[in-house]
Amino acid sequence: MKFTKATVCSLLLVLFLFASTDIMPVAEAKLCVYPSRRFHLLCLRDKSCADTCTREGFGGGYCHGVRRRCLCTKRC
Repeated sequence: MKFTKATVCSLLLVLFLFASTDIMPVAEAKLCVYPSRRFHLLCLRDKSCADTCTREGFGGGYCHGVRRRCLCTKRC
């Protein structure tokens, strides 16, 4: 099979387009963090914190810090 110059150039162009999508940074939404209003206990498990934050209307949550506070997260 004989490749013409145009075919080789086209294949290289497609290859570069696919390769460049992995290199380019993707803009991600910022994540805002708020203390939970309902979680008043010592936060030991991220799952229980995330469940409480979900019931409060947030996207999720996690335990953080020395005082182990429950912090809720959502996209800004």
